[in-house]
Amino acid sequence: MFDSLSPESLTRLSEIATKAGIVLAIFIFGWVASKWGHRLVLKALRRAKVEETLARFFASLAQYAILAFALIASLDKAGVETTSLAAVVAAAGLAVGLALQGSLGNLASGVLLLFFRPFSIGDKISTAGHKGEVEDIGLFATILSTPAKQRIIIPNGSITRDSIVNHTSAGKIRSTISIGVAYGSDIDHVCKVLAEAALSAKFVLAEPAPIAGFLDMAASSLNFVVFCWSDSAVEVPMQHYVRRAIYNRLNEEGIEIPFDQLVVHKAE
Repeated sequence: MFDSLSPESLTRLSEIATKAGIVLAIFIFGWVASKWGHRLVLKALRRAKVEETLARFFASLAQYAILAFALIASLDKAGVETTSLAAVVAAAGLAVGLALQGSLGNLASGVLLLFFRPFSIGDKISTAGHKGEVEDIGLFATILSTPAKQRIIIPNGSITRDSIVNHTSAGKIRSTISIGVAYGSDIDHVCKVLAEAALSAKFVLAEPAPIAGFLDMAASSLNFVVFCWSDSAVEVPMQHYVRRAIYNRLNEEGIEIPFDQLVVHKAE
């Protein structure tokens, strides 16, 4: 079949085969290099103790960047005008970016959260109007878990635009217990009783010790507040034991806990 071809055709065919081989070789080399780059970046970031999700993201980014470069290089070698192709890709990227600007904003926020680590999995935080324990930190959203076992999925963009309160950054959490007693009670004695009762309650840490203070004078009670610390995992049961201990101790001390009363006077 090739005997009937002219020398010029054979030369042209040889050039096409050589060019096709080079294009294929560039693409295969790029494919292998992208896999190698992914492993190298992932290994380096893990060694630097970067968050696993963030490390995988940057490793995948490096892989696709190498693959895109290899694809453009192979197309250029094949004779395709890559300048116009790059313009088309850039325009398409801009259109996709505008269409997905909300999602891309959440992605950027997720990268910031994973990089700067204002909170970690297991921390109890308040942000974007919600409070709960951090169950997962993704690239697009963060998942909180409440004591009622509700899962709250918050877009990362909402978190970075709002303030973040980390209640357990020190490994323990402070609870606030409010209590009202009757007018006429000895304020100093009540503070002492409340602090002692809180300290005796289950799960309350001795250091820092519970603190009781006089809060305000309400319409029918003197209001006090008790601050006590516990491990974050037992915050809710600790509050139960503190309230129970305070109630029992106030009864033992004869300190009255008032309740609202409605007095009706009969018209003469």
